[in-house]
Amino acid sequence: MDTIVQNKKPKYKIILLILVGILTLSALLYSSVFRKKTLNVDASRISIREVKEGKFDDIVILNGKIEALNSALINVVEGGAVQDIFVEDGAMVTKGQPLVRLYNPNTELGYLQQETAIIEQINNLKNLKISLTNQELELEKELILIQHDFTDAEQQYELDKRLFQKEIIPEKDYNKSLENFNYQSKRKSVIQTSVKREKQARVAQISSINQALEKMERNLDILRDNKKNFLVLANASGRLSSFDPSLGKHINAGESLGKIDIMDGYKITAKVDEYYISRLKPAQSGTIESSGKTYGVMISKVLPEVKDGQFQVELVFKNEVPADLKIGMSFSVKLFLSESSESLLVAKGAFYQETAGKWIFVLDGDKKAVRREIKLGRENPVYYEVTEGLKAGDRVITSSYEDYKNVEVLELKD
Repeated sequence: MDTIVQNKKPKYKIILLILVGILTLSALLYSSVFRKKTLNVDASRISIREVKEGKFDDIVILNGKIEALNSALINVVEGGAVQDIFVEDGAMVTKGQPLVRLYNPNTELGYLQQETAIIEQINNLKNLKISLTNQELELEKELILIQHDFTDAEQQYELDKRLFQKEIIPEKDYNKSLENFNYQSKRKSVIQTSVKREKQARVAQISSINQALEKMERNLDILRDNKKNFLVLANASGRLSSFDPSLGKHINAGESLGKIDIMDGYKITAKVDEYYISRLKPAQSGTIESSGKTYGVMISKVLPEVKDGQFQVELVFKNEVPADLKIGMSFSVKLFLSESSESLLVAKGAFYQETAGKWIFVLDGDKKAVRREIKLGRENPVYYEVTEGLKAGDRVITSSYEDYKNVEVLELKD
């Protein structure tokens, strides 16, 4: 009987194919996981700079604007529509000079009604004061009459007393004189006490009236002064700026019409990136260039409020002031933050926007750049100070990394 012999070669082929597939898949997975992400880049589209040792000038360049050293805001006390304009923007004015007249019929009517009411109250109080004074005169008259009656009774009593002692008049006439004298004496005492109390009360009343009158007179003066506020006056002498009222335009109370630049000196105002807020302090020095000459300036005030990523500083001239300065002129201000020092430097570039100075592409030969972790320190308008990750002679890419954020190796192509 014949025995059937099976062919084992197809089975071995299947196993071999499976092993090859597994190895290929493993190689692909390894490559995708462990191989560095690479991107081909046109070398002509990137900027390459060399890291070098050099003097680091710890400075910041600001765009400063000339302003008056002191100025006064022109604020409106009473709102209204612009009726008259007496001066133009840029004119020199003196303190107290009329600038604008406003008109507000409702407010003026209210003032008139208040003034009428206050005058009426003043007149009523004055009439009351006159009435009290007249009452006092009447009491004085009454006191004089009582004193007269008392004196008559006293004289009659003294006369009748002597006559009675000489037995010239009867006892009943003497008793009548005595009784009338006692009555007039008591009457005088009671009336004098009453008048004294009334006088004290009247003095207090008149004092209160006088205080009320004084207060109302002050209120009336204030009211009349407020009516004058429709005429806006210059509150200082100097040059008008930012002054642009229009006839008929309504100006609200408290609103500013502009300012008066007091021509007693100049200052420079500049906005600074918030990065420097802890490094700028009053009395820090700097320079500006004007007509080929350098002038010293220093920070006089740091305004710490940060708005849109910036804060403001004010600077004044140390000694000499440039000739022919005009308010509104712009200057480049160089501020010195510390002394110059020898440092490792890398040129500033757009790469910082994507990396925040934490990494950079360093050239490895001429055709490849590799991502490297670094640390940067201070900065000035030209350089960053390198503290870790680079050495002198390294060549780095400083142009934008917007398309390279997730790439580790750049292949540079011509």
